[in-house]
Amino acid sequence: MSATTITQEPDYIPLSMLNALAYCPRRFAYEFIQGEMLYNEHVVEGTLQHQGIDLGGTAWLGEAVQERRVYVWSERLKLAGFCDVVEQRDGKLYPVEYKKGRPGKWQSDHVQLCGQALCLEERLDITIAEGAIFYFAVRRRERVAFTPELRAETERIAAEAQRLLVSATLPPQLENKAKCRDCSLKPLCLPDELRTLARRRKATWEDEV
Repeated sequence: MSATTITQEPDYIPLSMLNALAYCPRRFAYEFIQGEMLYNEHVVEGTLQHQGIDLGGTAWLGEAVQERRVYVWSERLKLAGFCDVVEQRDGKLYPVEYKKGRPGKWQSDHVQLCGQALCLEERLDITIAEGAIFYFAVRRRERVAFTPELRAETERIAAEAQRLLVSATLPPQLENKAKCRDCSLKPLCLPDELRTLARRRKATWEDEV
């Protein structure tokens, strides 16, 4: 009797997890592979700001028509998730992502938006040249061009997500103090560093007293 090999297809990766992986592979592993999520005031604020968008439906903005909370997926890249807004203007489609903060120096938001565009392109057999990210902190949109470089990086990250999912490993900590400082998972990922900092602050306070 010949042995039967069962091959399990990789799971679809949520589009939001492209953002996590582009920001930090260790964050992606905590949030998606291990299911760890820490809530703080920034996470709650972002959830509240998204409430109107998450209700879905159709809206008109000047000459543009907006479809809110649009579910998309890519069989090729094994990606799935929601676009906050898909805007139709002058016969063209533009995915629009809404973010709590302000434009930053990291490309993770752009990768998430590009993933949405790649899903839309596959579903509708079209080409989408650009999209936008609306940042609540500055109340304006940032235009994002879907360049060949951004598309290639997004596809690379999608493939890396599948690799990490299969390996089920926790990547090492980043050597990027700025990213670690701004990460909501810092108490989980860097507990020793936080305890050391707390001891130093306590010692400084005792010396002053």
